Amino acid sequence: MTTTEQGSSFPLAIEGREALEAAAREGRALTPTERAVAMVEAYTAEEAAERTLENEMLMDQRAGTRKPMIINLGPQHPSTHGVLRLITEMDGEVIANITPVIGYLHTGIEKQCENKTWWQAITLVTRMDYLSPFFNIHAYTMAAEKLLGLEIPPRAEWLRVLISELNRLTSHLVWLGTSSLDLGAITVFFYTFRERDAALDLFEMVSGERMNNRYFQVGGCAEDIPPGFVERLSDFLDRMPARIDEYESLLTNNPIWIDRTRGIGVLPAGELIAMGVTGPPLRAAGVPHDLRKSQPYSGYEHFQFDVATGTHGDAYDRYLVRVREMRESVKIMRQCLDGLPEGPWIADDRKVVLPPRAELAYSMEALIHHFKLVSEGFTVPEGEVYVSVEGPRGEMGCYLVSDGGPKPYRCHMRDPSFVNLQALTHMAKGSYLADLIVTIGSLDPVMGGVDR
Repeated sequence: MTTTEQGSSFPLAIEGREALEAAAREGRALTPTERAVAMVEAYTAEEAAERTLENEMLMDQRAGTRKPMIINLGPQHPSTHGVLRLITEMDGEVIANITPVIGYLHTGIEKQCENKTWWQAITLVTRMDYLSPFFNIHAYTMAAEKLLGLEIPPRAEWLRVLISELNRLTSHLVWLGTSSLDLGAITVFFYTFRERDAALDLFEMVSGERMNNRYFQVGGCAEDIPPGFVERLSDFLDRMPARIDEYESLLTNNPIWIDRTRGIGVLPAGELIAMGVTGPPLRAAGVPHDLRKSQPYSGYEHFQFDVATGTHGDAYDRYLVRVREMRESVKIMRQCLDGLPEGPWIADDRKVVLPPRAELAYSMEALIHHFKLVSEGFTVPEGEVYVSVEGPRGEMGCYLVSDGGPKPYRCHMRDPSFVNLQALTHMAKGSYLADLIVTIGSLDPVMGGVDR
């Protein structure tokens, strides 16, 4: 069975046929993604072989012409954290066009948040970009606090900065290890995950979890840092500069690494800005945009650190920017430990914040507040707000709308992986297929954030 669009007949699988039928039913043209899907889906292996033979015959009949070949890359993990499909149109070994197809990891977290209380939704947003859960909940809790007009204690703000920078470091470690592994540098993967495992131990100390940590709460942090945490983190920070030197000794001047990354995935700063790209991909093109500097939050204005930038905007510069950011995160964490304020780690508002556990044994009022918050949640005044933080991949934003009830009326996250992924098509056009994996990896997309 074949289906025809604009006079072309080709075999279709169910997905491709449904795309054409939906477009015909709605009286519209196919979208670029639908067209790409429809054109590459072969209904059977035999029909695919027939189509290949027809294409070869056409090439023989028209000397000097070559029909493009479609390669379906994915859906799998080609340099991505999560499931991504890339429909790639090839002219020989050169990429003529590429269409990312997303949605394979879709969780509907934003809509789930609208059916949970403000307090319960924190657990959900950690699971979007699961490599940087603290940044997800940092943006969400700041947005809720802004609607509430809640003042956060200084110690809680500094603890948020401390844990966020440790999370930035672990995220970059995963990126560096996996990107190196993609190009055959296996040793770097082992080294970076050695340090990441030590950092996850620290997360476990403060939250009881190694990943998807619910440590930030509306009003501050769930608990103060436990005994021994400062000493263990200090030892970790003492080791990290030498560890980063170790990574660079393996890669920065490595001729194979340079050949595979320099000049790959180049895109001018103007085009990146037009697409809304943020984070290391934008800074690697020479734009020193960092929300921690341009729009300081949670006390970042008290810390001394540099914004790492590049000059060429290629995969190599994106590597250098992230390595330098790891060094800057170590500097910020060291300043946090040296100047951590005393005082409470969460706001004292029993209408919003759970009472201390110790009070539940003797205070009926504390027990009532605890029961009401856990079972019904708290209400938030009507209004809308957008708050953003500088995540490992760029601007992580949270847009919340409240109708005055105990649940968000609207919750939408601006995930940098989703926005930055659109640059892939422009970066990859005209490059070799062998360089595509490098380009994808240099953007560091996490599909949990794209398909939230």
